[in-house]
Amino acid sequence: MPWFDGFESRSFEVNGAAINARVSKTTLGEPLRPALLLLHGFPQSHVMWHRVAQRLANDYFLVMPDLRGYGDSSKTAGLPDHSNYSKRNMAHDMAGVMDALGIHSFFLCGHDRGGRVAHRLALDYAPRVQKLCVIDIAPTLDMYEGRSMTEPYMTFARAYYHWFHMLQPAPLPEMMMGANHPETARAYLHAKLGGWGSAGLNYIEPQALAEYERSFCNPEALHAACEDYRASAGIDLEHDRESRTQGVKLSCDLLVLWGERGVVHRLFDPMALWEAQCSGEVSGKAMPAGHFIPEEQPEATAQALRGFFH
Repeated sequence: MPWFDGFESRSFEVNGAAINARVSKTTLGEPLRPALLLLHGFPQSHVMWHRVAQRLANDYFLVMPDLRGYGDSSKTAGLPDHSNYSKRNMAHDMAGVMDALGIHSFFLCGHDRGGRVAHRLALDYAPRVQKLCVIDIAPTLDMYEGRSMTEPYMTFARAYYHWFHMLQPAPLPEMMMGANHPETARAYLHAKLGGWGSAGLNYIEPQALAEYERSFCNPEALHAACEDYRASAGIDLEHDRESRTQGVKLSCDLLVLWGERGVVHRLFDPMALWEAQCSGEVSGKAMPAGHFIPEEQPEATAQALRGFFH
């Protein structure tokens, strides 16, 4: 399979951060394609989209950034209130990238943490987001507050133990994840990538796995990832509650995808929770995969996105 053939690496200085991205190449006189912004999740980088990207390359102008704190984007120390890793601030990063490319309106898709950034981006920049797809998540506030749960809260805490571990004060979680021991960090990474219904690492190409190991298994990346989760358990919840109090909902159409072998749909009702937060049309379906749907099922993912983003 080609490795990002037809794409170029770019770096964008936006919002006080350097955001690394792969972007579709264009040639003079080429017809304009609709823009699609793809946001990755934990503990990956934009590389997770490589199989999907090849399948969508002729249909969309693709923008695949590394979120702040991941891949080759800036990994700055977290502020006391973790606001620099809030989903609002990370969404502002993404809006800045699209501004730098001269793109005002676009389709948007996010997996895992990228889905949470995408949710906030679609709320704060509603006129710019034409349609939104979230992959294998329920709204953060609903998950922490245990809404629409189909199992006891203890089951959620066990399945998502890393949420509660990584939000603890620095530097203990970082140290336990292997900040000073690369092999421990590598084992942690492999355990995450092989879990959540994935049944091992066979779905990941060696080149992609090597990229995840390179970009994740270092102290700066582990700290940044923990800051992402600390923000989600604090300032992000404040922003989400404020939006709900003000009656702010997603105004675009929404596609919700989840993995049949994943966890979120076993604990929550994703469709009901997203329908409650969206005034547009909401559709969704289960995919024959675990959590890491775009890599496990790239053809099915590409088909679902192509069918929705038009």
